[in-house]
Amino acid sequence: MIIQETLTPEEIEEIDHEIALVPYRKAACIEALKIVQHHRGWISDESLQSIADHLEMSVEELDSVATFYNLVFRKPVGRNVILLCDSISCYVMGYEKIYAQIRDRLHISFGETTPDGRFTLLPNACLGTCDHAPALMINNELYRDLTEDRLDEILNGYH
Repeated sequence: MIIQETLTPEEIEEIDHEIALVPYRKAACIEALKIVQHHRGWISDESLQSIADHLEMSVEELDSVATFYNLVFRKPVGRNVILLCDSISCYVMGYEKIYAQIRDRLHISFGETTPDGRFTLLPNACLGTCDHAPALMINNELYRDLTEDRLDEILNGYH
C-alpha cells in the first residue's frame, strides 16, 4: 500500500494553473510531473499517487507518461544531472573520450549518482546540436564542441 504524500499548496496552485490552460485535467499531466519534480528533485511513488489523484487519473496512466519521458526522474538523482549525448554525430566527434573522462573523474557510469549526490550521469539520444558535437547538458546548461580540457573546467563549475 502506498502512503499518500500530499502535494504542497504551492504545487497545487502551479498544477491548477496548468490545468486551467488545457481542455481537460489529464492533459496537464506532463506539466504536473515537471512541477513536482522541480520542487522535490524526483517523482516518488507517493508523489505519483498524489498527482494522479489531483488530475483524476489512475496511477498506471500517469506512470506510463512519467516513464516514457527521460527527463522525469522516478528515482532520486544528484543535484546536477549530466545528460551526455550519445547520438551518431557526438559518437563520431569524440563522445567515447568524453564519456571515459566523466567515468574516470566522477567514478560513475550511466544511471549512477556520485556518492556525495553531486552528479547523476544519464545518456541522451540527441541534444539537437549535431553541428557542435560532442555535447552534453548539465541541468539546463548546454555545452557544445566539448574537449577533454574543457570538460574538467565545466565540471568544476558545479557543486
